[in-house]
Amino acid sequence: MFAIAVVKFCRQLPDTDEAQEEGRQLRRAATSVRRNYRAARRGRSRAEFEAKLGTVFEEADECVDCLEALRDTRIKSDTALIQEARELASIFAKSVSTARENSRRKKDFPNS
Repeated sequence: MFAIAVVKFCRQLPDTDEAQEEGRQLRRAATSVRRNYRAARRGRSRAEFEAKLGTVFEEADECVDCLEALRDTRIKSDTALIQEARELASIFAKSVSTARENSRRKKDFPNS
């Protein structure tokens, strides 16, 4: 739903070079969150899951940056969308941390 909201937001950006450039990057990052999260859930190994989840976090954080840049340059702002991007980045950061901790625990205690 976040990726769809971002696409709709980007459609409302002004037709200036700076707005369209930032909008394209935001749209790519948001759709990457969607696609890489799907890929993480379908990962063939724990390592692949963790790697994809790391990418999801990076792309979600990039969405925050793009949305804040659009706000700070007074091109366009959506407070709720910025908040959602921050929350997603936070959720995925914690997910990456938890996945790595679980992998370390599994290595330390393989039969538990």
